Amino acid sequence: MKTLNVHEAKTGLSAVLADIEATGESFLVCRRGKPVAELVPHRKRSRLKPHPVMSRIRIKYDPTEPLTEDEWPEDAK
Repeated sequence: MKTLNVHEAKTGLSAVLADIEATGESFLVCRRGKPVAELVPHRKRSRLKPHPVMSRIRIKYDPTEPLTEDEWPEDAK
């Protein structure tokens, strides 16, 4: 991981982004020697991985099963 000060990051942002895009390397941006931000390459999330909350939802019936006569609303008959 390369280290930049705020001035270097600000004046050369386009070049830094091009370097991240080309090499995939991360940059640490520091102010007065203390880290304030990290520039990392974007990682596209997998659409096949389920959301953690959605994976806990359980349906206790078959949603494709047709309704019985008793389950239809009164005004629909």
